[in-house]
Amino acid sequence: MAFQYSTIELNGIKTIVGEPEETLASPADLLVGFHGAESTPENMLVHGNRLALKNAALIYPQAPLSAGDGLWSWWADGPGQAKSVFKFLEYTGGFLDSLEEHFRQARPGVETRICLWGFSQGGGAALVHSLLGRHEIHKTASVCGFLPEISEPDTRESYAEVLGIFGENDDVVPSFLAEHALDQMKAFGHTVALQSTAQGHEISEQNLVDVSEFLNR
Repeated sequence: MAFQYSTIELNGIKTIVGEPEETLASPADLLVGFHGAESTPENMLVHGNRLALKNAALIYPQAPLSAGDGLWSWWADGPGQAKSVFKFLEYTGGFLDSLEEHFRQARPGVETRICLWGFSQGGGAALVHSLLGRHEIHKTASVCGFLPEISEPDTRESYAEVLGIFGENDDVVPSFLAEHALDQMKAFGHTVALQSTAQGHEISEQNLVDVSEFLNR
């Protein structure tokens, strides 16, 4: 699909939106891409623009916490992390409300489904929102993601289908942490496919192929 990109504000959040030139059919996917810690939505767009997707729009929000030098993170590490993660959920909850309203107006009559993906802390952000967020999530893909300190989720009416990719040679998010996060997703009721690779802390071309195939199924 070919996309036309624009930068807008949704619920006060800087957001890059890629809208397909083609007509979207119902149900269309709104794929939200979470960038890593101390990064930017533009960095995630570079990866997301290489996905091969069908019937989807691409959305890249900016994280709420300034890391300086124009870089942003989703939550703070260290003491008080659970409180910071709770604020992240409030932040993304309001954002997703505005996103759905934006597409109701932009594409009237087209039903939408929220899908999430992310890299590193952004992969964790996608997992956390699937576990604890108040929106129904259709599919979630995490590349080198992990779970921060969180509360135990309540029982949900619906559960996301999850793809988790992690690298055995990742020196930033060790494979055992990534695998533990995905095991937790499974324990809390989500359908999870784990994919261990030889990669380090990166998004590879094969990752993008696998994420595309997962989202297109």
